[in-house]
Amino acid sequence: MQQESLFSSDSIFRSLWKFILLNIGIVFILLIVQCPSCLFSWEGLVSRRNELIFSFLMSSALSFGGYYVDHFFEGRISWIKEPFKRFLATVITYMVYSFVVSFILISGMVLVLVEEVNIHNISWSRMLENTIMPTIIAFIIISIFISRGWLMEWRNVAIEAEKLRSEKLASQYQSLKDQLNPHFLFNSLNVLSNLVYESADRSAEFIQQLAKIYRYVLDVQQEELVDLDAELVFAENYLSLQKLRFEKNLEYFIDVQETQGYYLPPLSLQLLLENAVKHNIASKEKPLKIMIQKEDNRLIVRNILQPKNSPSDEGSGIGLENIRQRYALLSKEKPEIRESSTEFIVVLPLLKVEGK
Repeated sequence: MQQESLFSSDSIFRSLWKFILLNIGIVFILLIVQCPSCLFSWEGLVSRRNELIFSFLMSSALSFGGYYVDHFFEGRISWIKEPFKRFLATVITYMVYSFVVSFILISGMVLVLVEEVNIHNISWSRMLENTIMPTIIAFIIISIFISRGWLMEWRNVAIEAEKLRSEKLASQYQSLKDQLNPHFLFNSLNVLSNLVYESADRSAEFIQQLAKIYRYVLDVQQEELVDLDAELVFAENYLSLQKLRFEKNLEYFIDVQETQGYYLPPLSLQLLLENAVKHNIASKEKPLKIMIQKEDNRLIVRNILQPKNSPSDEGSGIGLENIRQRYALLSKEKPEIRESSTEFIVVLPLLKVEGK
């Protein structure tokens, strides 16, 4: 607590020094404008000491007022929500403050420095005239504070909005990825439950292959993007797993040459391949054929369209919609989905990561 108090005092001390140095700088600028030669001789400075002291007091009073008025309205009237009200309140308050302070300082300087003038014979109308110039300077000062205040609040709002947006996108993306793990496991266990009754050997091999594939699912579930290479290896393993189930009733071809520098949302291929297997007939008379190929910066996944007629095979809608939403959060690129009388085709844009 003591350390915090010392730090606070030190911060106030530094701010005070900056304030003093700033106003001394303003005084010397005014001196350069009014009497440049006075800067190069001690006598010149001494001869204008009264003007220098007055300029310092005036500058300090006006700049302090500008800061205090801006700070006073900071938490009371928002630049973003009520800009016109904030502008009027700041300008009117500060201009009244500047006029009163300038009038007091000018009148006080005359009463102190001019022996012939006293409270009874001072020309108040003349004092009012002399207040015009400081008031004009005050208007310039408050313009600076208004611009600074508006820009700072706009910047803070923009930063906060971007932070909230990033947090929202991250949350949305994580929830989409969280759909994949139970979805994949549920469908795999359904397949296994059917396979157990058909062949103990094939079901044992299926379990071993499933364990390898599920390891990949666990490894990439926290990733936003994965290498195209890794995703293709996973697709090969996944199709091999399905081959254990369908044997010659399933045929697949993977024709992708150049893979370096390309990325996909994880498990995108698994969702597409799972859709193809789930919604199409794979039989000896009608073997299901799936092809994965690359054209330019796109990965094309196509399968022969021979849809099942059973209502129980209707999908939950997780697959394609999940891919669409993840692409929308990661890139401006959008997947293409096309269907003809003979084929179902999904085109996935291949993404690139800066610095990789």
